[in-house]
Amino acid sequence: MAPADEPHATRHSKLSALLEAHVGEGYEVASDMLTRTSALDDVAPDASVFPTARDAQTGQRQLEELAFEIASTEALSHAGRKAKKLTQRGVRRVFAVDVTRQRVVEWSEATDSWRILDHDAVLVDRTFAAALPVRALVSAAKADDAVASALLTKRNPILLAALDHERSQGNAEGKLEALFAVLAARGLVPTDAERAKLAAEPEAARLDALLKAAVQCAHVAELFDI
Repeated sequence: MAPADEPHATRHSKLSALLEAHVGEGYEVASDMLTRTSALDDVAPDASVFPTARDAQTGQRQLEELAFEIASTEALSHAGRKAKKLTQRGVRRVFAVDVTRQRVVEWSEATDSWRILDHDAVLVDRTFAAALPVRALVSAAKADDAVASALLTKRNPILLAALDHERSQGNAEGKLEALFAVLAARGLVPTDAERAKLAAEPEAARLDALLKAAVQCAHVAELFDI
């Protein structure tokens, strides 16, 4: 493939990340993948979404269902010729990200032209596990937010584990502060060593027990016998 200029290349990178985050189970994302559109011609969309399962008859990959073009230096008319070939071949939907005009368009077979999508619209498709915001396709600032949102929708285990850790840390910190507040209210001031030992308690459940004991203990040292 011919090298791309900076606007095209950077938008291509964001597009790939967005599609990877939003694609659903049973589908794969590819960049610059060739698709035969006639006996003498082929097209390589900037990004494609196609089924993971192989074709039952040929054993080869199935035709992509979605295709995306990035229009920066090339005119939309040129991207439109590609879109027409792809839809005639059987690709369900073809989109173009118009970098210069900061907009997203979808090819319409009915009108044989591009249809401008609203900036606040979302792309809903059977290939996506989460709706893809149109604004994220043209705004680098929105792309990361859309990726994070899609991963949450897909219940990405790494992200969920990180959130659970943050919540547990937050709970532990809150309970530790409550423990020190109860002791202070009862006139019990931990020594530096005792404070450090209490702060080292890692488990929220353990802190729950200490908090209950702090209401009745006569000395801070009694907490370490629990």
